[in-house]
Amino acid sequence: MRTSNHLIGLVNFLTFLASIPILGGGIWLSSRANNTDCLKFLQWPLIVIGVSIMVVSLAGFAGACYRNTFLMYLYLWAMFFIIAALIGFIIFAYAVTDKGSGRPVMNRVYSEYHLQDYSGWLEERVASQSYWSKISSCIRDSHVCGKMRRTYNGGIPEPVEMFNLRRLSPLESGCCKPPTECGYTYLNETMWNPGSGIVGSDPDCGRWSNYQQQLCYNCNSCKAGVLASLKKSWRKVSVINIVILIILVIMYMVAIAAFRHNKRIDNDEPYGETRMEKSQPSRIHF
Repeated sequence: MRTSNHLIGLVNFLTFLASIPILGGGIWLSSRANNTDCLKFLQWPLIVIGVSIMVVSLAGFAGACYRNTFLMYLYLWAMFFIIAALIGFIIFAYAVTDKGSGRPVMNRVYSEYHLQDYSGWLEERVASQSYWSKISSCIRDSHVCGKMRRTYNGGIPEPVEMFNLRRLSPLESGCCKPPTECGYTYLNETMWNPGSGIVGSDPDCGRWSNYQQQLCYNCNSCKAGVLASLKKSWRKVSVINIVILIILVIMYMVAIAAFRHNKRIDNDEPYGETRMEKSQPSRIHF
């Protein structure tokens, strides 16, 4: 009995530790929501799941230490629903970020992003005017475009040959410069000369402005850049979540086995079927 309680206590301690990366992933997404991705509702399910695992694991640890059956039942049922919620979140994250990626540009290292390459719930949410006004304001306030400027020899802008060799982030490529199709002449990272007029057929060519508070913040390429940035962030967090999910499932199965072993000892029954199993074979139980 003591060995089983120690095992359950150890499982709950490890579960508590496993919740830290999940909570950390939610906090990381939250920091990016404030500074980079600018979409501020996606991190909350992950934060709630991480905090819930912490609280439930502490309840299970107390139940193992004090042999409190109610707390152990609470732990097992709550963990079942938390694991199900984490599975649902991972599936949702992959489903809404499944489509879309950057397109290569000739004689450029960076990629460019097009809104028509994306579709689904997340694309509709980002592209809606009510959300985009908040997102574009967040991008503008983050000064992501101002931070990409480089100068040499007392303020001389980076030459276009070096700019074309840069690996721009999706936001830098989509929001801070006009599409390459427009045929604008490079002056510096956020200043482009349209020349005699608009060359390309992309509607974003007409939305571009050298005014530093506007740039391409209202362009479809900027919306696509936000979606690409979100996809990259979510995929990083989802990889961690999958690893933690596998660990949680293994520890959950160990906790169930140890709990059932304790029940057999409390009922003074031999290894195998318990009285509950014999009298109520159709009842779902741990």
